[in-house]
Formats: sequence, C-alpha cells, structure tokens
Amino acid sequence: MAGAASRPRTARSGSERRPLPLPVRVLATLCAFTFMVAFAVVLARLTLQPSPASEALTHSNLRPGSSLKAYLDQPELRDAVRQIGGNILLGVPFGVLVPVVAPRTRGILRVLFLTAVVMLLVEFAQGALVTGRAFDIDDVILNTAGALIGYLLLGRRLSRAIHARRPRRDRPAKPTPTS
Repeated sequence: MAGAASRPRTARSGSERRPLPLPVRVLATLCAFTFMVAFAVVLARLTLQPSPASEALTHSNLRPGSSLKAYLDQPELRDAVRQIGGNILLGVPFGVLVPVVAPRTRGILRVLFLTAVVMLLVEFAQGALVTGRAFDIDDVILNTAGALIGYLLLGRRLSRAIHARRPRRDRPAKPTPTS
C-alpha cells in the first residue's frame, strides 16, 4: 500500500480522458468507415432487392404496431422472431458505427435521429421503387431500436475510446463585480 501513496494522484473526470495517438484514431475510424460501407451494401441487398413473387401480398403500413401484431399473430414463432429480430439487427451497426465514423453524432438522440432518417429513406425507396416491397413504419421503429441497443452496448464506449475529448486547460476564474 505504501507504493500507492507515493504515486501522484490526478483527478480526471470521465470526459477528460487522454486521447489515443492520432495514427490509432485514424486507423480505427477508417476501419469503422469500411464496416459502414459494407453494412450499407448488405442493407441495400436485403431491403432494396425486388421480390416480384410478393407483389400481391405487399401493402404499406403507416400505423405503428400494426406489422408487429401481424408478425406475432403468425402461427410459427420462428417467422416472427426472424422478422422482428432481423429488423432490430439491421439497426445495430448504426448504433455502433455512426458515433465512431462521425464523432459529432455521438449523443444518443443524434444517433437515433440519424438512424430514423436513414431508415425512413430506405423504407420510402422500398415502397416507391422496388417491386414486391412496401413502406412499413414498424421496420423503421425496429431498426431505430436496434441502433439504440448497438449504441448502448458498444457504440458509445467505442466512440469515447477512439475520439476522447482532450482535457481542458484550467482557465482563470472570471472576476466577480464588486459593488
């Protein structure tokens, strides 16, 4: 215990971590960007591929919860898990990668807003341009929930580790006016 007393103590708050060396931060950001591009390709293949066989079965859903109820009413639980879980999993990479690629979007509300906007655009494209696909608001909700999970589990910590804020230098206190 004597060794611990001789070491100087430094008071650092959670936001005053020492940043990683620049080459490590650049490499981590480039890796995250590469994964984000790969994710975009997978997302496009999964959601924007025509499904002519489903054309007669598709309909748009603008009422939150309507598709979820339909998924849960299916006779096979496996089908509901695939639909709901798949949509949640599609959002997880956003929650992990967005705060790493774009550190200004690190906050939870910014990540959720950006995810919702991107997923709305994907759903609009599906409904308007892709045969056998339709707009579904529940998909947007599930994708955004997945981003929340990804952000809370890994994205926030990963972003803070890579893009740590530099410690602020002590500023002199402002003089108080005297009467």
